[in-house]
Amino acid sequence: MILPPQRRGDLSQAQWQKLQPLLPLQKPAVGRPSNDHRTTINGILWILRTGAPWRDLSEHYGAWETVSGRFYGWRKRGLWQRLLERLQQQADAVGKVNWDRHFVDGSVIRAHQHAAGAKRGL
Repeated sequence: MILPPQRRGDLSQAQWQKLQPLLPLQKPAVGRPSNDHRTTINGILWILRTGAPWRDLSEHYGAWETVSGRFYGWRKRGLWQRLLERLQQQADAVGKVNWDRHFVDGSVIRAHQHAAGAKRGL
């Protein structure tokens, strides 16, 4: 399989080798083959990194509808959570996780756009 050239922020070969065995099979049992998982995940990572709308995804990563559909479908089936847990287990097994210091916080707290510059003491 010929891969497109790697772009900044794409999965490295080492990262892909750890991730690939944990993903669903590339070819579904019926129907046409799905888009390459690595390219699709790189597209998902680009969206998460840039905060751009799905429709602005470069065609380099495939159709935005396909990439977003895979992201939401995998989320609905719990794949992202299972990937996180398996990667943490693998890292822990070789002593690369210090649970006293290592954690993942997925919360984001944003102030409303009008919150900046509010007068105090009213």
